[in-house]
Amino acid sequence: MKASRKLLLALPFAVMALLEPLVPGLLSALENRAADHLVRMHATRHVADDDIVIVDIDEASLARMAEEAGRWPWPRSVHGDLVAALARQRPRAIVFDIQFIDRDRYRPDADAHFNEVLRANPGIYLPHHFVGPGVDETVPTLGQLAGALGISLDALADRLGLTAAGGGDDARLQLLLPGAIDPVAWRLGAINYLEDDDGIGRSYHLYQQSQGWRIRSLPARLVEELGGTLPEGDRVRLQWLRGGTRAFHHVPYADVDRDATGVVDGEFTDRIVIIGSTATGLHDLRHTPIAGLHPAVEILATAIDNLKNGRQLNLAPAATAPGTAVALILAVVLLTRRGSTPLRSAGLALGLSVVAYGIAHLALFGQWLLPLVRPLLFTWGFVAATALDDYLLERRRRQQTAAAFSRFLDPRVVSQLVDDGATRQTLDGQGHEITVLFSDIRGFTTLSEQHPPAVIVGLLNDYFSRQVEVIFRHGGTLDKFIGDAIMAFWGAPSPDPDQARNAIDAALEMTEVLEAFKREAGEIGAHFDIGIGLHTGPAIVGFIGSEQRQDYTAIGDTVNLASRIEGLTKEHGRVLVSAETRTRSGDVFDFAHSGSYKVKGRSAEVELYVPSRRRTDA
Repeated sequence: MKASRKLLLALPFAVMALLEPLVPGLLSALENRAADHLVRMHATRHVADDDIVIVDIDEASLARMAEEAGRWPWPRSVHGDLVAALARQRPRAIVFDIQFIDRDRYRPDADAHFNEVLRANPGIYLPHHFVGPGVDETVPTLGQLAGALGISLDALADRLGLTAAGGGDDARLQLLLPGAIDPVAWRLGAINYLEDDDGIGRSYHLYQQSQGWRIRSLPARLVEELGGTLPEGDRVRLQWLRGGTRAFHHVPYADVDRDATGVVDGEFTDRIVIIGSTATGLHDLRHTPIAGLHPAVEILATAIDNLKNGRQLNLAPAATAPGTAVALILAVVLLTRRGSTPLRSAGLALGLSVVAYGIAHLALFGQWLLPLVRPLLFTWGFVAATALDDYLLERRRRQQTAAAFSRFLDPRVVSQLVDDGATRQTLDGQGHEITVLFSDIRGFTTLSEQHPPAVIVGLLNDYFSRQVEVIFRHGGTLDKFIGDAIMAFWGAPSPDPDQARNAIDAALEMTEVLEAFKREAGEIGAHFDIGIGLHTGPAIVGFIGSEQRQDYTAIGDTVNLASRIEGLTKEHGRVLVSAETRTRSGDVFDFAHSGSYKVKGRSAEVELYVPSRRRTDA
């Protein structure tokens, strides 16, 4: 396929690749799945931060504490005792992944104890959930909420983890707040689960924007207040860690000695302690690239780890995917500009896909997540289109070659030419050494005068059909019918090292077919006879004729001499071959020397031979 044709085919795929970012989500599901695969591979390289530990409300803790605390939810005094015990070990921060929305009407003393511990230990972080902007007056404004709590708007924003971005006290933010906790002890951050359209969570909020306020997430607030620096943007793509759903060090809730009065072993000293649940019965599980049931506390810990250590993944700029797609498509065009086949194009695309996959894999070592599916999808689409175009062009070429040569060659030879990729153009106007055969019917004029035209035409058609079969059987090319004569040659379009032998074999068999034809024709065939002349030499072979009609034929002195030799058969034998043909045939046949003869157009006499049969020892 010409490069210009490939460029024309490449254009719509390049345009689609450039326009695809204008349709958000069109291919994001496939892209995300490919990214999940790469991220899972790289997760084994990243070990969870040892400074982050999870106090785990696991199945064993639920069972072991049933006698002491009853069924879940436990009295909040249990959590108060846990916080007091942890605080004595001086952790950097204590983070709850449990929401305390409603007061315990049946155990108010337990709530009171919990609140007392929280007020005494200000380094406790609690979650809230941002539902969305308030749509009516049932949701209080921030000013009304601050007034109800008896604090200023700035103090309220600080406790809620809000930062102003042009918003005022009239904003209505629908928040699920920890109503069981005294607002004095609020140090809140949002823990909204951020999932993609396919229900899989791959990212975590830094901020959520609403009515001129930025609502900080719990990991963002914690890391920022511990002195860390947050990345740009309002969310981060998480880098998952070795261990998957148990990447961090877990301490069963029931194993923490809540009665300790001093520092026991420093297990939690200067560490970030996250209190949450992995028990399946508490249904705090999410779908992530790592697992279908990923404990939310592990996701929270992963977000804190990523922000604390700067391990979050960096997404490539939006222009990367279309730019890569266009580059890959142009690479296919350039690398196949000298011709291609569907298999070669597919192999090239596969190689480029492997290179792209390798680059995406290596980019993750630098925490860059590169698009993979979209560039490859458009590239493979282009390759599929070029493969189809190559196939259609190849089929048309085969059809043209078959149509051009089916009149002149045996179908098996035509099939071989097609398989070899021959075309009219590649076989036209070529110089060949060929063996030319002329065969003419004796007394045809007299025969025509004695019988009706329809009889003569039927007779000739039958005779020619039989003789053409012989020519084809011996690998000859039928040049043309010249009235009652046949012209054929060997050695083109396909080279034939045994051309002279095959031509002589054909000539001898033609005489045998003639005898059978005469016997079957009866009286009308009694005086039917032929002469055959053969000569080997150089000739020009190709398609010759007018624009309206062309034939595949041979021209040159070799053709003329073969015709002259056939003319000499009237007096000197039914089959005559030149010395050149005899020499080229080797020692396969027995020959009788017929003599040397003067022919028109030649100054020197031509030596002729009569082949009789193949030698028995040949």
